[in-house]
Amino acid sequence: MIDASLVQIAGLHGRATQRQAIINLIDGAAGGTGGALLLHGELGLGKTALLDQGSVIATAHPAGFTVLTAKCLPDEADLPYAVLHRLLEPLAGQLHLLPTRQKEVLTRALSGEGCPEPDRLVLCQAVVRLLGTASAHHPLFCRLDDVHAADRPSLDALAFAARRVQPYRVAMLFASEATATVSDVPALRLTPLDPADSLALLADVIPDGLPGDAARPLARLARGNPQALVDLAAALTPGQRYGEEPLPAELPLDGVLGRTYRDRLHRLPADTRWLLLLAAADVALDQPGLVRAAAASGTQLRALAPAELAGLIRVGAHAVDFPQQLLRTLVYQQAPLARRRAAHLLLSRAISTGPEQRLRRAVHLAAAADGPDEPLAAELEQTAAEVGGYASASAALERAAQLSDAGSSDGRSNAANRLVAAARYAWLAGDPQRARRLLFRIGESGSDRAVQGRVWLLSGEIALRVGVAGEALDRLLTAAESLAPTDRRLALEALLRAGEAACSCGDYHRYGEIARRAAALRQPGAPDAVLLAQEHIAGVAATFHGRHHAAVAHLRRAVTIATRSADAAALTVGSAASLLAADDVAAGRLAARAVARARFSGDVSVLPRALELLTYAHYWLDPTGAAATAAARDGLTAAWESGQENSAGIHRGMLAVLAAIRGDRTGALWHGQFLAEAQPVRQRPWALGQWALAVLDLVEGRNPDAAARLYALARPGTGRGQLVEQVMATPYLVEAVAHCGASGVVAPSGVAVPGLATGSTTLVRVRAVRALVVFDRWASGTGNPGRRAVSARCHALLAPRGSGVAEDYFRDALRLHTAGGAEFERARTELLFGQELRRSRRPRAAREHLHRAVETFQRLGVTVWTQQAVAELRAAGATVPASRTLLGSVPWHRATDTPGFVADVPVSTIGGAAPTVDVRTLTAQQLRIARLVVEGATNREVAARLHLSPRTVDHHMRNIFHRLGLRSRIELARALR
Repeated sequence: MIDASLVQIAGLHGRATQRQAIINLIDGAAGGTGGALLLHGELGLGKTALLDQGSVIATAHPAGFTVLTAKCLPDEADLPYAVLHRLLEPLAGQLHLLPTRQKEVLTRALSGEGCPEPDRLVLCQAVVRLLGTASAHHPLFCRLDDVHAADRPSLDALAFAARRVQPYRVAMLFASEATATVSDVPALRLTPLDPADSLALLADVIPDGLPGDAARPLARLARGNPQALVDLAAALTPGQRYGEEPLPAELPLDGVLGRTYRDRLHRLPADTRWLLLLAAADVALDQPGLVRAAAASGTQLRALAPAELAGLIRVGAHAVDFPQQLLRTLVYQQAPLARRRAAHLLLSRAISTGPEQRLRRAVHLAAAADGPDEPLAAELEQTAAEVGGYASASAALERAAQLSDAGSSDGRSNAANRLVAAARYAWLAGDPQRARRLLFRIGESGSDRAVQGRVWLLSGEIALRVGVAGEALDRLLTAAESLAPTDRRLALEALLRAGEAACSCGDYHRYGEIARRAAALRQPGAPDAVLLAQEHIAGVAATFHGRHHAAVAHLRRAVTIATRSADAAALTVGSAASLLAADDVAAGRLAARAVARARFSGDVSVLPRALELLTYAHYWLDPTGAAATAAARDGLTAAWESGQENSAGIHRGMLAVLAAIRGDRTGALWHGQFLAEAQPVRQRPWALGQWALAVLDLVEGRNPDAAARLYALARPGTGRGQLVEQVMATPYLVEAVAHCGASGVVAPSGVAVPGLATGSTTLVRVRAVRALVVFDRWASGTGNPGRRAVSARCHALLAPRGSGVAEDYFRDALRLHTAGGAEFERARTELLFGQELRRSRRPRAAREHLHRAVETFQRLGVTVWTQQAVAELRAAGATVPASRTLLGSVPWHRATDTPGFVADVPVSTIGGAAPTVDVRTLTAQQLRIARLVVEGATNREVAARLHLSPRTVDHHMRNIFHRLGLRSRIELARALR
């Protein structure tokens, strides 16, 4: 057997399944069981690379394969047995080993004399016999590329052999495009690479990397096609590599894909190319439209058949599609200009006369225009605003800008306004790179201040979702200043986005300036869009200044205004206001409406934001439920598809937090690691990732690390950092600090905490109290019983242990939870209250609360919290069976990966063989203690982390050694690592 990892070809990503199938094929042939496999898929997906890898695997195999290679060429498709000749030529010296009849027939075929029909079976038998005979000395690996271009007689003979090589040491690997098959030969279809593999391939072909967010737009443009990615990388200019020029909008025409498609187009008849041009000139063309256009030009529709058979175009009942956008571009651009104009004029006449087709007709007339045409440009501008999708409207307005008269100031102004509108439509359609390119063309000359204000507004909004939030804030403030004299609504929209940018980059101290500018734009009788922005900004500013009662009044007015709107963006503003006012149900309702409106209207730009707010609403209602995770996953997909890298980071961050709260360590670390590698430090996605890691720390008993991470998120006294995320995570911060005891909190490795030096023993209890004050004011100001319950729980944790004050706060929290809903938070309060009662030597009272916590955690399916509650329940003297619900549903990992999860196979670590132990004989508490000991903690340190006495830990350690049959900590480390 061969280890696939030893023979991977650099840059071959996302093809693990196909690689393993090739290895299995070769291993089978080496062992005496021959076989064949067909790899098929569209051009550029990596079929030839997999054939190359198959050759490498076969050559490196200990059995010593002989590799036979044949590439099928279109120029030889009419030459019978050309492919067979190319493949079998290295075996010509072994023809004499065949039976006489077979040798004669095969020799004639390979020498160009052909094969009569009655001898075809003999010929096929001769091919099988020759391969089998040659494989007796060394196994054979036969690779055939581009099978779809093979001459038919060769393909028939090789397919016959592929079905009959099982008794021989022969492996046959075919590669073909999606349209070709080889009967009864197992096939594996190659699909486009996923985003992660596309980015990995780009990193391979551009070792120096790309600036900022440049890699992801290129990956989207390539649509998962590896060759397209390689072509794009090779075509980048130095300016594009360094972020000084806009990225390409299309695949390069002179790349490998472009040259291959161009060659295929040149082989087609003229009538076929004409029909392809008609299809390429109108992305909305359907089958009836193509039939009408063909008839109008006097061309028979059957002329399209060669292109369909070659897989260059797909004609369905309702659409005419090219498998690659590059192919559409090539068909169009390779046609002479006069031919393109003729196609557009023909299509303008062939399109139906309904008003819904007005934009399409205007676009075709504009494409046929040969100079500036202001009436036609105005027609395009008007129809783009009235009909058509955002993408088509953007294209129409770009063409309208080109038709504007550049010789006059009015014409230049019209062109600039049309380009801004085209960029806005491109952004709404989910194409930020196209929007940026259109804005880049406007420049700073030849346009007035209002136009420049709109440019700054859109570029700032794009930077907020795609680029650097700090840059977005400056652009949006500039936009507001430019727009304020002429367009109050757009100026307030810019300030609204600027406020979001300030929060995203952690510059909360700048929100006061934003609020002052918004207040200066107030006027009586303003429309809803203006009032919504003003009330929202005023409410957020009051919230950040701690004036929560005033804030809630503004925020509720904003919610009322937003509820009246049918605009997705306005609904997201209302949802955000509801979240700040702690009205989670209303926030979820408005966010869900925003999602529905965005999808209905095709406004891709606002969809990730709407799903982000929906995720937050579900988080507050039930962080362990499926709804929050589903919304975050949908948001991540929407953000990726629309190129919104910052939004994608936020959704990944929330997925990490939700996974950590559920106890899904693998999921939390997966998303957290991505954020650590791809997101700027101190911005919102980073803060969410740190929050997730802190929850894992808390769950796994690393309370000082958890506290330090959460304290590092923001510095409330300065208004810097991720204050909102820190407020949301305050309950975990308080819990971590309360559990630290006298051990103190130090900065964990890799986490810079202002005022907390790595290795110091500085306590952060005072800082936790300050964070709780902020949370408490918010909870009290909004009046939300769920928030107030959590606040009361935090006060209980910071109160003196065993005091009546702590118990009163816990009971207040449970009373408020009854009104607040959230089962998970109530169960956490029951767990913490039970811990408090047990440690105050009141086990009977503790068991009541711990039983309820266990029941709720089990019902919610959060195993890690169930285990903690069970451990406390056992410590309180209750008998709890180690049921399948508690242990059997949990995957067994290494102890260094997840608390309480250990390896079920011996592992050698410190030295010598690891003892075989059954850790399921340990209680959940004993597993936690054992893991901490393996990490190097002393009994006293374990006691401090788990809030036990050192004497209790000593007792547990004796039981651990007894149950596992071990004698020392070294043996324990060997067994559990």
